[in-house]
Amino acid sequence: MESEQAMPATVSTQLTTFKYSNRVLLKTILERRDGGLELAGERVVVGGWVKSSKEVRKEPVPLIVGDHGPDEPEPRSDVSCVEILQSRIPFLRAIVKVLGGSVGQYPLREKLEAAVHKPPPPSTVFLKVSDGSCVATLQVVVESSLAPPSQLLHTGTCIIVEGLLQQSLVHGTNVIELRVDKIHHIGTVDYSKYSLAKKRVPLDKLRDFCHIRARTTTVATVMRIRNALDFAAQTFCQNHGFLSVQVPILTTTDCKGFGEKFQVTSLFGKAGGKEEPHHKAIAELEGVSLDVIKAAVKEKSNLVEELKRTDSNKEALDAAVQDLRKANELASQLEAREKTKPKTSKKVDNVKSSEDFFSSPTYLTSSGRMHLESYACALGNVYSFGPRFQADKEESPKHAAEMWMFEVELAFSQLEDAINCADDFLKFLCKWVLENCPEDMKFVSQRIDKTRADHLHSVISSSFERISYTEALDAIKKVTEKKIDTKIEWGAALTEADLSYLADEIYKKPVIIYNYPKEAKPFYVRLNDDGKTVAAFDIVVPKAGKLISGSQNEERITILTTRVKELGLAREQYEWYLDLRRHGTVKHSGFSLEFDLMVLFSTGLTDVRDVIPFPRSYGKANY
Repeated sequence: MESEQAMPATVSTQLTTFKYSNRVLLKTILERRDGGLELAGERVVVGGWVKSSKEVRKEPVPLIVGDHGPDEPEPRSDVSCVEILQSRIPFLRAIVKVLGGSVGQYPLREKLEAAVHKPPPPSTVFLKVSDGSCVATLQVVVESSLAPPSQLLHTGTCIIVEGLLQQSLVHGTNVIELRVDKIHHIGTVDYSKYSLAKKRVPLDKLRDFCHIRARTTTVATVMRIRNALDFAAQTFCQNHGFLSVQVPILTTTDCKGFGEKFQVTSLFGKAGGKEEPHHKAIAELEGVSLDVIKAAVKEKSNLVEELKRTDSNKEALDAAVQDLRKANELASQLEAREKTKPKTSKKVDNVKSSEDFFSSPTYLTSSGRMHLESYACALGNVYSFGPRFQADKEESPKHAAEMWMFEVELAFSQLEDAINCADDFLKFLCKWVLENCPEDMKFVSQRIDKTRADHLHSVISSSFERISYTEALDAIKKVTEKKIDTKIEWGAALTEADLSYLADEIYKKPVIIYNYPKEAKPFYVRLNDDGKTVAAFDIVVPKAGKLISGSQNEERITILTTRVKELGLAREQYEWYLDLRRHGTVKHSGFSLEFDLMVLFSTGLTDVRDVIPFPRSYGKANY
C-alpha cells in the first residue's frame, strides 16, 4: 500500500533522521533515559517489522428505540443493528427470494443484502514494531480507517508510517507510542508460509531460515553485539597504529601444515578432455560429496518428520517432501557413479591440475597469518579480518567449516610482545561490549545467561595466569577427578576439555599457555633453544575455552627450511615465504582471534552456528 502523500522533509529538531531514508531509527527514541517521553508531540516517520499485534474493536453505534423527551436520557440497547440483522438472515433471505421475481422489489432486495453484508465496525490496531536498531519495540497505533487491519496484524509485516509521538495511555514496556495518521508502505506477509509465524522458534530450527532469523530478538541482539565486537577490534588496531591489509582467500600454501583443506577447482565434471556445458568452479573436499548428500538427506528427513509432528501447513510439508525426494535421487545418482569409478582414481575426474583454472593445487585458506607476515615485514604492524576455512567433518558446537578470524602481526617483536598485545586486545573487546551494548547485554542477562556480564567483567579485571605447556600438563596430572584424562603424555596436544578445566576449575580465571611442543603447532613457529618447544601461546577463558592463538614466527631461514623438510611440505610452495628470511629478515610475532567464538562468549550462547550470519558446517550450506 502506497500513500499518495509524500514523506515529510523534516521532523523534530530533537531527533536526527537517518540521512538516506528520512526515517527515525527507533533506538534514538526508545533508548533515551526517559524512554522517549520527552519527545511526546513530535512528528516522526518510522519503519520496521511487526513483532506482535492486537486489534481492539470500537463499541457499535447504539440502537435508538422509541421516542423520548429532550431532557430524558437516550435509551440504549445492548444489541447492535448488525447483530439484529444477522440474527434475521434466514428470514430476510427468504423474503428476498420470494420478492426476487418482481421488478418493483429489486431496490428492497439490494437494501436488505447490503444490510446483511455490512462491513465490520471500526477498530484500532496496536502493533509492536522493531527496525533492528535496538532490543525495544515501539507501539504503533493505527486506525482501521487508514488500512485494513488484516494487512497489518501478521507478524513480519513491514510498514513505513508517519504520525505523532504521545505518551502511552496503557502502562507497559513503552512509555511512548506513535499515533499514525499516514501510511507510506505496507509489505504484507504470506502468513501460511512464514517461518517465524510461531512464537519462540528454537535456535536450532532457526538455522534452517538464516535469511529471516535476524528478525527474532535473540538473533538481532547477537548480530548487534557481533557488529560492536567487529568495530571494537578494528578500533583497537587503528588506535595503536596498525594498518588493515586484505589477505587472499585462495592460496597454494598449507598455512598450518596440518588439518583438512578445501581444494578449489574448475575441473569438476570434466572427463577425457570433454567439458560440460556449464564450467563450474567449486570448492570440494575429495571423497566428501556423497557423504554430504547423505547428511543432507538425513537432515531433510528430520525436517519432514518435524513438520508432520507439529501439524504444520500443507504447503510447507509438501515442499519439504519434494526437497527430500530430490535429495534422495541425487544420492542414488552419486552412489551409482561412485560404483563405476576406478578404485585407484582419487583426482577430480583424472584431469591434470595443469589444465585447471590455476596451474597448481589451490585451497581455501585456513589462516591469513603467513600472507599478513609479508606486509608486517614492510609496514610494521598490520591486521586482517576475514573468513577462514577448515574441512574437518567434526560435529562440534565450537567449529564450523567457515569461521571468521581477526589476525594481527607485529614486526620487530617477540613472543612476550604478542602476548601483551593479545591480553590488552581481549580486555578491550570485553569492555567495549559492556559499555556500548548495555541494552543488548541486558537482554542477554534476562533471556540467555544472567551471569554473562559478570564473565566479561572478570576478563577485564583479571590478571591472566601465565604458565608453560609443561606446567599446564603437571597441573592436569594432579587432578584427582575423572572429568579429564590425567594420563596425557608430554608432547600430546591439550584437548578442549583440558584447556577448559585449567581455566574453569584450576585457576578460575583466563590462562595463557605458552611454549608448546613443536609437533602441536604450525611449522613456521619459532623453535626455542631446547629444540623441543616453540614460541607459541593460547589464551583460554573460563566458560569459553580457547579464544586466541599466537606465536613468534621463525625468522631464521636454516631452521625454517629444516622444519619444512621435516614435515614433508612441498618446498616450492613456500619459496616466497622463505624470501622474507633471505631479504631483510626481522623478528616478528602475532596472533589470531577466533572471532565467532568471541561472539559466542559475549552472548552466552552455546553453539557457534547461532552467532554466524550464514553458518557453513558439514553437510549444510543452503544459502
